[in-house]
Amino acid sequence: MAYAIPPIAPPVRTLLGPGPSNVHPRVLQAMASPIVGHLDPYYLKMMDEIQVMLRETFRTKNRATFAVSGTGSAGQEATIANLVEPGDAIVIGVNGVFGERLAEMARRAGGDVTRLERPWGTVFSPEDLKTALAKVRPRVVAIVMAETSTGAMQPIEDIARLVHDAGALLLVDAVTALGGIPVEVDQWGIDAIYSGTQKCLSCPPGLAPVSFNDRAVAAITARKQPPHSWYLDVSMLTSYWGEQRAYHHTAPINMTYALHEALRLILEEGLDACFLRHRRHHEALAAGLAAIGIEFVPEESSRLPQLNAVRIPPNVDDLTIRRSLLERFGIEIGGGLGPFKGKVWRIGLMGHGARQESVLCLLAALETLLFEQKAISEVGAGVAAATSQYQRA
Repeated sequence: MAYAIPPIAPPVRTLLGPGPSNVHPRVLQAMASPIVGHLDPYYLKMMDEIQVMLRETFRTKNRATFAVSGTGSAGQEATIANLVEPGDAIVIGVNGVFGERLAEMARRAGGDVTRLERPWGTVFSPEDLKTALAKVRPRVVAIVMAETSTGAMQPIEDIARLVHDAGALLLVDAVTALGGIPVEVDQWGIDAIYSGTQKCLSCPPGLAPVSFNDRAVAAITARKQPPHSWYLDVSMLTSYWGEQRAYHHTAPINMTYALHEALRLILEEGLDACFLRHRRHHEALAAGLAAIGIEFVPEESSRLPQLNAVRIPPNVDDLTIRRSLLERFGIEIGGGLGPFKGKVWRIGLMGHGARQESVLCLLAALETLLFEQKAISEVGAGVAAATSQYQRA
């Protein structure tokens, strides 16, 4: 009797949500390469090359730069678990879901958490932080650079100066930032940073790039007790990724192949060219959305080009539109989270998805559905506005 469960045959989707993003064909091809052992000389050489490329992508010379085996949340947990000891004061910027998650992780690590809060869709000013630092002498300040739940882009450089003047370490969430907008770890003085592979790196979820500077490594080394997580202990992970090659865990070999190829693609294109590409397609999408009356959540000055959070038009049903986009057009966009549920769409133009084809196909499909719901009186204005923007760019 034949086995009843059929083989997998996933549909082909255009992933324009908050992640994962569509994976570049070269990355998929790399994943299909023959597996080797996690201490094989070939694999160790590839680990070295990944570290070199991650340093370029993070724009840092940090020795402790590597990929945690796990999703972006594992990178988040690794930084918190290693930098925060029970009783440590930590200030966390909370203006969306991922600031909330940082605060919860720090609480579970035993940190004395002070929440610096701003309305969702807005960002923190240096003055906001200055006020908080005057009340608290934190060991760590953590902030989200690209808040995936709101589409807001947080400036880092001025905040970093204040954090260091207060004698604290700066921890930055760059899960949606890395590869989409400039991330200047050394220039801005970021002490610890984490990201994920499934956003602007155009890689499947499964690894979390991280980087720790010498100040952060010294703080981890000087801990009174080991981190509560053995698996995410940075001292042990750096021994595995460093010259010692001390066995720690069996790494996801083929996911490492994928990250290696994804980083090669970004550096072949050039980081600045990659950032300009994300910006160019964001501007075309913004022009198209404006033409059909759809507004952004963040102010223009703080909008992420790679993650576009927009307000759902009045009298338009969120789930009906998103379900129809998926079922009829094969396009996925994200809904709102928390207080934005049912009120906001999140449109990702990340990595391999940041292309003219993505923008024009989405606008054409969205206009069709909004016309059917009588939310707009005609179709074509959005696509025409985006096309004109491309011609001007």
